[in-house]
Amino acid sequence: MIDKKKIKEEYKLVVPPKGVFAIKNLKTGRVWLGSTMNLKNIYIRYQILLNNGKHINSRLQEDWHTFGEESFEFEVLDTLELKEGPDYNYSEDLEILEMLWLDKFRPLEEKTYNKNEKIRVA
Repeated sequence: MIDKKKIKEEYKLVVPPKGVFAIKNLKTGRVWLGSTMNLKNIYIRYQILLNNGKHINSRLQEDWHTFGEESFEFEVLDTLELKEGPDYNYSEDLEILEMLWLDKFRPLEEKTYNKNEKIRVA
């Protein structure tokens, strides 16, 4: 007999969590919002980009250089619920989730590094 509950739990262990994240400047309060299909490795990825001066947002890159890595904090803001099938396409769900979070921050636009653009990384 197939144990569907066990299979579902095993699937959740293999598939990386997907969702929206923020990198917060603890000195200024400014936040970078983004979404990704793999929250597990996103901070390391951004840390490498920023430490090597390669981030696409010049304001975030400049502040990282000015204030130092220790002045920033990574936070997962929201995650998508994993679907049962491995073929489910999360792209649309992730786009909607990111737009909701960008809308939450819109009134505080001066406190974000984003220029109202969606930022999704693989």
